[in-house]
Amino acid sequence: MIIMKTDATPDDVRRVSAEVEACGLRAVIIRGDYQTVIGPVGDERRLDFDKLAALPGVKEAARVEAPYKLISREYARFFGEPGAHKTVAIGDVHVGNGEPVIIAGPCAVESRQQIMRMAEAVKAAGAQVLRGGVFKPRSSVHSFQGIGAAGVHDAEEALTWLKDAGKAFDLPVVTEVRGESMVELVAKHVDLMHIGARNMYDQDLLVQVAQQGKPVLLKRHFGASIEELLSFSEYIAAEGNKDIILCERGIVPVGKGKSYTRYTLDLAAVPVIHKETYLPVIVDPSHGTGRRDLIFDMSCAAIAAGADGLMIESHYNPAEALVDGAQMVTPDELKDIIEACRTLYRTKKSLARSAAA
Repeated sequence: MIIMKTDATPDDVRRVSAEVEACGLRAVIIRGDYQTVIGPVGDERRLDFDKLAALPGVKEAARVEAPYKLISREYARFFGEPGAHKTVAIGDVHVGNGEPVIIAGPCAVESRQQIMRMAEAVKAAGAQVLRGGVFKPRSSVHSFQGIGAAGVHDAEEALTWLKDAGKAFDLPVVTEVRGESMVELVAKHVDLMHIGARNMYDQDLLVQVAQQGKPVLLKRHFGASIEELLSFSEYIAAEGNKDIILCERGIVPVGKGKSYTRYTLDLAAVPVIHKETYLPVIVDPSHGTGRRDLIFDMSCAAIAAGADGLMIESHYNPAEALVDGAQMVTPDELKDIIEACRTLYRTKKSLARSAAA
């Protein structure tokens, strides 16, 4: 990164940016209240850091070892308090500024009546964001792929149902983008664009979603390391979109673990990611366990670990759900989970204040 002096002029910044671009890289300029930092994006071996350091207005030119420098705390230390989190706005809801945000709703949008009923139910339970899958990536081609899989007309109709349900109950909405062909259509209807675990490695999809100017929810792939999750979120940040929410949703269990839970929910990832980046982190206990009877405990554990929110699947009759009924809680169960998690968050905050005193 190239750190400019506090008295660097606009011409100084342009000169350094031009030098970076002349080497075939992009120059990402981030301006804080008192400091400007330029982050080269591309093959940094082409850069002469000594030459950059000698340009007018440059305070320091140094390599950032982390492959995810644009979202790293090292990069952000020039713009905020150490340890501070970025707040990401989903409509009027803010993730990362304190009390955990709850995203809830059915795994799949099944009908207009269903998503309207669930929007009312999750709102009453205390959720702040409505989720619902229009496109459902599935392991088997014979499984229900979501209403959106039938074509653009059906996808737009289902997205309209989701959007209308959100408006009716004052809830911003989120759905998963399964492929590049549907990015612009989804962006027209949702407040938060969700990239699922299976697509975490799809660089072209990440770039195209980032360019829509909407906040992005990026789920960790079930075989990905924490470094890979952060590195692929860098593709979004490199497009100038840092409104990124990271999501831990479980990794592939070892040995016979899958006999007991769908995945292994890696809650240690939450504080680790917070130490590496300023981005907010939420947890999906529904996919992480695959079991309705574990959602309460793992939701509380996620908040205790420092999660900025939860993504929970809920259905008024899980036995009738077209997808993943075994991991969906009822609205009444959702309400109990939300109340317990908020009480736990406030208790934890109070204990932290007492310890600091």
